[in-house]
Amino acid sequence: MTDATNDPTALSADAQAPRVEQESRWTTIRRAFRTAPLTAWFGMIVIFLYIVTAIFAPLLAPFGEKEIVGDAFDVPGSEYLLGTDQLGRDMLSRMIYAARNTVGIALLTTILSFLLGSFLGMLAAVLGGWTDNILSRVVDVLMSIPQLIFALLLLTILGANVVNMILVIALLDSTRVYRLMRAVGMNIVVMDYVEAAKLRGEGLWWLIRKEILPNAMAPLIAEFGLRFCFVFLTIAALSFLGLGIQPPTADWGTMVRDNAQLITFGEIIPLYPAGAIALLTVAVNFVVDWMLHRSSGLKE
Repeated sequence: MTDATNDPTALSADAQAPRVEQESRWTTIRRAFRTAPLTAWFGMIVIFLYIVTAIFAPLLAPFGEKEIVGDAFDVPGSEYLLGTDQLGRDMLSRMIYAARNTVGIALLTTILSFLLGSFLGMLAAVLGGWTDNILSRVVDVLMSIPQLIFALLLLTILGANVVNMILVIALLDSTRVYRLMRAVGMNIVVMDYVEAAKLRGEGLWWLIRKEILPNAMAPLIAEFGLRFCFVFLTIAALSFLGLGIQPPTADWGTMVRDNAQLITFGEIIPLYPAGAIALLTVAVNFVVDWMLHRSSGLKE
């Protein structure tokens, strides 16, 4: 009888197993993209264009972010494709730089809120008891106050700057992530494989990394897209109210406020930044809806 450990065929089969698994994973991803609906493709293309615009803003913008190039409220033309703002800065350049500022800050804020909310939610689900009760009551208190009003209050006290805005919104938005992570984690910790891991003597961090987090990724990824939309709109609203991203940094919310007076003269310049906000929000929601549909297991 031939020893399996000395059989080259067995060794090659073992060596090829990770490659086959990786190929099947890529096959599944390609099949998912091929079967994606038109709305999801539209959303992904729009998000890709926004990312490219944000990364290559200095190369795409015809003028500088803060450069005054003409008279105030110049009409669109060959030199200034979207006209100029109230200070004579090129609107197209400001729109392009605002993609980097608004989207980048919203993405950073969403990541921070997810790290905080998901970590505390997993702790509450795994530990339970007093830890769960204390964290849940604190979250209930924070969620009892409307988020935008609470953010306005805190920014008025702490001061309106980018760092304070990121920390305040991340803290307030993490409460929503906490509620989701706690609910998902509560359903996972009672599963047989988690109980078996506890009986083997696995520690808290092992349970979180190996058992809870991998099985909670599908709803968390979908929630990340939704949270990004809410954070993005909150930042735009705070900037419109004067407590978000501060001038002269380009930001779509601030641009809507600064040029809002043109609406009374029939000009559509304020609609450019408002349209950019709405388009990205719709695109992200299209992609999130597709991901939720796939993770739910429902068929067309």
